[in-house]
Amino acid sequence: MAEAVKKLFTEKFGEEIISVEPFAADGSDRKLFRIKSSSRSVIGVENGDLRENDAFLSFSRHFRSQNLPVPEIYADSFSEGCYLEQDLGPVNLYQTLSRLRTPADPFPDEVLALYRKAVQTLPRFQIAASRGLDYSKCYPRAAFDRQSMMWDLNYFKYYFLRLAKVRFSEQPLEDDFNKFADFLLEAPRDFFLYRDFQSRNIMVQNGELSFIDYQGGRKGALQYDIASLLFDAKADIPFEIREGLLDLYLDAVSSFIKVDREDFLARYYGYAYIRIMQAMGAYGLRGFYEKKAHFLQSIPYAVKNLEYLLNKAALPLDIPELQSVWRQLAGSTYLRQFGAAKPSLVVRVQSFSFRMGGVPLDESGHGGGYVFDCRALPNPGRYAQYATLTGRDAPVIGFLEKEAEVARFLESVYALVDQSLENYRTRNFTSLTVSFGCTGGRHRSVYCAESLAKHLRAKYNAEVELIHNIIGGGL
Repeated sequence: MAEAVKKLFTEKFGEEIISVEPFAADGSDRKLFRIKSSSRSVIGVENGDLRENDAFLSFSRHFRSQNLPVPEIYADSFSEGCYLEQDLGPVNLYQTLSRLRTPADPFPDEVLALYRKAVQTLPRFQIAASRGLDYSKCYPRAAFDRQSMMWDLNYFKYYFLRLAKVRFSEQPLEDDFNKFADFLLEAPRDFFLYRDFQSRNIMVQNGELSFIDYQGGRKGALQYDIASLLFDAKADIPFEIREGLLDLYLDAVSSFIKVDREDFLARYYGYAYIRIMQAMGAYGLRGFYEKKAHFLQSIPYAVKNLEYLLNKAALPLDIPELQSVWRQLAGSTYLRQFGAAKPSLVVRVQSFSFRMGGVPLDESGHGGGYVFDCRALPNPGRYAQYATLTGRDAPVIGFLEKEAEVARFLESVYALVDQSLENYRTRNFTSLTVSFGCTGGRHRSVYCAESLAKHLRAKYNAEVELIHNIIGGGL
């Protein structure tokens, strides 16, 4: 299998080859080899798709000329479909994240520092180095245009929705695809779109980053690549960290061009949706169709991303069939249970007032959970010394802790919520909402919400979002 690259290595370096080790190219038909002599290690690539090779070689040489950290090309034999490139080591950003993350610290500072470097480097590819790039080498399209979008959307439809047996009506979905593409095409698209800017294509050596696999690059919108990185499924970046990295990226973009953040964000989440759908098409093709099980392990994380977007980003579009598909995917227990995936479960614990606003909406989009009525409990708000305080203040806590009714109530709450949390974790659900209401939303409901949050963190090390709708605050 490696004869062509072995020959090229010998011709280029004139050295005896000690070893040739094949390794996998995720989601690609290329053949990759690590070739070693006594003095060097290089990567040999064999690929029968000559136009794809031409794109990679041309882009690599241009980016190197712009001082971007991409592999040096040592030699190529275009007619034989092979080339030699710099060995950037065996460790990528995803592997680094997987090695360092723990349940207690899912995104360590060392990993965050690497991601910060990545998002700050991205605009150099998209804007600075795009000047002078030979876009005639782009393959298979010169731009991420309507045709490219429709390819991705139909890839998602036929390789994921069909194979996952998701219900949809063909023509209404096609109509929505066209409306969705119209919306995305309104974004400025005169930039280099890397196309596969994700953690497995960012190599890590001694704390420094290098970038690979941009051969599918073409002209397009800035939003696509940053969405690719931040919604990279199995990386499972905590959502609050994604927002911070997005701000940092926009700061970096602003050093090259003037950017209207509101206008950028208006279409950013749309590009996140299409990137997720493109990735799900790949999971369907490689996982459902080709039976490569490790691709299926990404599906629960992609579903979690869709659930987040449905809650976070209301697109200004009338696309009911596509929205129906997204909601089916977000609500699917079946799709959350593939492989060894363990996306994190977030428990949203809220206090509220029945008198002022009533039961809060379930903003997670999950539609499940509990609402507990605390109005049958002793009310410290009836006493003058507690009236201006809240359920977070020591005197109110002391009052409620002395009441046996409150303790019995919370024991029952803990039993119900514990059962759901344990079950949801086994099924890869990502959201559980628990709300406590009382008359004013200041004393009993706040105390109960705080107590449950403390219980879940202590017993399960659970990720808890605590929200007090009347008094504000929470963690």
